Amino acid sequence: MKKFCGHLLGFLPVLTIVAFASVTDASAADEIKLSSNQRIACGRGLNAGKLQNITCKSYAYVFNTRTSEFYRCQVSVGVTRDNKEVLKVDTDGSCKLKARIFPGDSNYAFDATETEPPNTNSFFGSGGTAIWVSDNTKLSAKGCIILSVGVGPDVLKCVDMTFDK
Repeated sequence: MKKFCGHLLGFLPVLTIVAFASVTDASAADEIKLSSNQRIACGRGLNAGKLQNITCKSYAYVFNTRTSEFYRCQVSVGVTRDNKEVLKVDTDGSCKLKARIFPGDSNYAFDATETEPPNTNSFFGSGGTAIWVSDNTKLSAKGCIILSVGVGPDVLKCVDMTFDK
Protein backbone atom coordinates (compact mmCIF):
# COMPACT_ATOMS: atom_id res chain seq x y z
CA MET A 1 0.00 0.00 0.00
CA LYS A 2 2.77 2.46 0.90
CA LYS A 3 4.56 1.83 -2.38
CA PHE A 4 1.36 2.18 -4.38
CA CYS A 5 0.26 5.37 -2.57
CA GLY A 6 3.74 6.78 -3.19
CA HIS A 7 3.22 6.30 -6.94
CA LEU A 8 -0.31 7.70 -6.69
CA LEU A 9 0.90 10.76 -4.81
CA GLY A 10 3.30 11.45 -7.66
CA PHE A 11 0.30 12.05 -9.94
CA LEU A 12 -1.47 14.48 -7.60
CA PRO A 13 0.67 17.57 -8.36
CA VAL A 14 -0.10 17.13 -12.06
CA LEU A 15 -3.82 16.76 -11.36
CA THR A 16 -3.73 19.74 -9.01
CA ILE A 17 -2.15 21.91 -11.70
CA VAL A 18 -4.85 20.82 -14.14
CA ALA A 19 -7.54 21.71 -11.59
CA PHE A 20 -6.07 25.19 -11.15
CA ALA A 21 -5.59 25.83 -14.87
CA SER A 22 -9.18 26.98 -15.31
CA VAL A 23 -8.87 29.49 -12.45
CA THR A 24 -5.79 31.35 -13.60
CA ASP A 25 -5.70 33.93 -16.36
CA ALA A 26 -2.60 35.49 -17.92
CA SER A 27 -3.76 39.01 -16.99
CA ALA A 28 -4.45 37.99 -13.37
CA ALA A 29 -1.38 35.80 -12.86
CA ASP A 30 0.14 38.10 -10.22
CA GLU A 31 -3.16 38.40 -8.34
CA ILE A 32 -3.88 34.66 -7.97
CA LYS A 33 -2.05 32.85 -5.15
CA LEU A 34 -2.23 29.29 -3.89
CA SER A 35 -2.58 28.87 -0.13
CA SER A 36 0.26 27.06 1.61
CA ASN A 37 -2.04 24.70 3.53
CA GLN A 38 -2.81 21.89 1.11
CA ARG A 39 -3.89 18.62 2.70
CA ILE A 40 -4.23 15.04 1.45
CA ALA A 41 -6.18 12.10 2.83
CA CYS A 42 -6.08 8.56 1.47
CA GLY A 43 -8.11 5.49 2.24
CA ARG A 44 -8.66 2.01 0.91
CA GLY A 45 -11.35 -0.62 0.98
CA LEU A 46 -11.82 -4.23 -0.06
CA ASN A 47 -14.53 -5.39 -2.47
CA ALA A 48 -15.84 -8.84 -3.29
CA GLY A 49 -13.39 -10.89 -5.35
CA LYS A 50 -10.34 -9.44 -3.58
CA LEU A 51 -10.50 -6.10 -5.41
CA GLN A 52 -9.02 -3.10 -3.62
CA ASN A 53 -10.19 0.49 -3.91
CA ILE A 54 -7.66 3.18 -3.07
CA THR A 55 -8.77 6.80 -3.05
CA CYS A 56 -6.82 9.96 -2.29
CA LYS A 57 -8.34 13.42 -2.03
CA SER A 58 -6.57 16.71 -1.68
CA TYR A 59 -7.81 20.25 -1.41
CA ALA A 60 -6.29 23.69 -1.60
CA TYR A 61 -7.46 27.27 -1.78
CA VAL A 62 -6.75 29.71 -4.60
CA PHE A 63 -6.99 33.35 -3.57
CA ASN A 64 -7.31 36.60 -5.53
CA THR A 65 -4.94 38.97 -3.70
CA ARG A 66 -6.66 42.07 -5.16
CA THR A 67 -10.34 41.28 -4.54
CA SER A 68 -10.13 38.83 -1.55
CA GLU A 69 -12.30 36.30 -3.44
CA PHE A 70 -11.26 32.69 -2.98
CA TYR A 71 -11.89 29.30 -4.54
CA ARG A 72 -11.88 25.92 -2.81
CA CYS A 73 -10.29 23.35 -5.12
CA GLN A 74 -10.41 19.60 -4.66
CA VAL A 75 -8.78 16.79 -6.62
CA SER A 76 -9.36 13.08 -6.16
CA VAL A 77 -7.82 9.96 -7.66
CA GLY A 78 -9.39 6.55 -7.19
CA VAL A 79 -7.83 3.28 -8.21
CA THR A 80 -9.38 -0.18 -8.40
CA ARG A 81 -6.90 -3.04 -8.47
CA ASP A 82 -6.64 -6.75 -7.88
CA ASN A 83 -3.59 -8.68 -6.69
CA LYS A 84 -1.80 -8.35 -10.04
CA GLU A 85 -2.74 -5.11 -11.80
CA VAL A 86 -4.54 -1.78 -11.79
CA LEU A 87 -7.98 -2.28 -13.32
CA LYS A 88 -9.37 1.25 -13.31
CA VAL A 89 -8.28 4.81 -12.44
CA ASP A 90 -10.85 7.55 -11.80
CA THR A 91 -10.01 11.23 -11.43
CA ASP A 92 -12.07 14.25 -10.54
CA GLY A 93 -11.37 17.85 -9.66
CA SER A 94 -12.81 21.33 -9.69
CA CYS A 95 -12.62 24.73 -8.04
CA LYS A 96 -15.67 26.51 -6.64
CA LEU A 97 -15.91 30.21 -5.89
CA LYS A 98 -16.68 30.60 -2.19
CA ALA A 99 -16.75 34.24 -1.05
CA ARG A 100 -15.18 37.66 -0.90
CA ILE A 101 -13.74 38.49 2.51
CA PHE A 102 -13.13 42.27 2.23
CA PRO A 103 -15.65 44.52 0.40
CA GLY A 104 -13.01 46.62 -1.37
CA ASP A 105 -10.02 45.88 -3.57
CA SER A 106 -6.50 46.15 -2.11
CA ASN A 107 -3.44 43.90 -1.76
CA TYR A 108 -4.27 40.92 0.48
CA ALA A 109 -2.46 37.90 1.93
CA PHE A 110 -4.40 34.70 2.59
CA ASP A 111 -4.22 31.26 4.13
CA ALA A 112 -6.77 28.57 4.95
CA THR A 113 -7.01 25.17 6.58
CA GLU A 114 -9.89 22.80 7.25
CA THR A 115 -10.64 19.81 9.42
CA GLU A 116 -10.22 16.43 7.82
CA PRO A 117 -13.40 14.32 7.85
CA PRO A 118 -14.25 12.31 9.83
CA ASN A 119 -13.24 14.40 12.78
CA THR A 120 -14.43 13.78 16.32
CA ASN A 121 -13.82 17.45 17.11
CA SER A 122 -16.62 18.56 14.80
CA PHE A 123 -20.16 18.59 16.13
CA PHE A 124 -21.86 18.25 12.76
CA GLY A 125 -20.98 17.90 9.11
CA SER A 126 -17.41 17.41 8.06
CA GLY A 127 -16.07 20.13 10.33
CA GLY A 128 -15.01 23.64 9.52
CA THR A 129 -12.57 25.80 7.61
CA ALA A 130 -10.40 28.53 9.14
CA ILE A 131 -9.49 31.40 6.82
CA TRP A 132 -7.15 34.27 7.61
CA VAL A 133 -6.86 37.32 5.37
CA SER A 134 -4.71 40.40 5.95
CA ASP A 135 -4.39 43.63 4.01
CA ASN A 136 -0.78 44.16 2.93
CA THR A 137 -1.28 47.94 2.57
CA LYS A 138 -2.43 48.65 6.14
CA LEU A 139 -2.81 46.99 9.53
CA SER A 140 -6.06 45.13 8.85
CA ALA A 141 -6.95 41.45 9.13
CA LYS A 142 -9.97 39.18 9.36
CA GLY A 143 -10.36 35.73 10.87
CA CYS A 144 -13.15 33.71 9.28
CA ILE A 145 -14.75 30.35 10.00
CA ILE A 146 -16.86 28.37 7.53
CA LEU A 147 -19.01 25.63 9.08
CA SER A 148 -20.59 22.89 7.01
CA VAL A 149 -23.74 22.52 9.09
CA GLY A 150 -25.38 19.81 7.00
CA VAL A 151 -28.75 21.59 6.77
CA GLY A 152 -28.82 24.48 4.34
CA PRO A 153 -25.84 26.40 3.02
CA ASP A 154 -22.49 26.60 4.78
CA VAL A 155 -22.20 29.31 7.44
CA LEU A 156 -19.39 31.86 6.84
CA LYS A 157 -18.65 34.39 9.59
CA CYS A 158 -15.69 36.78 9.70
CA VAL A 159 -14.38 38.87 12.57
CA ASP A 160 -12.38 42.06 12.04
CA MET A 161 -9.25 41.79 14.16
CA THR A 162 -8.35 44.55 16.59
CA PHE A 163 -4.70 45.36 17.18
CA ASP A 164 -3.63 46.30 20.71
CA LYS A 165 -0.83 48.82 21.05
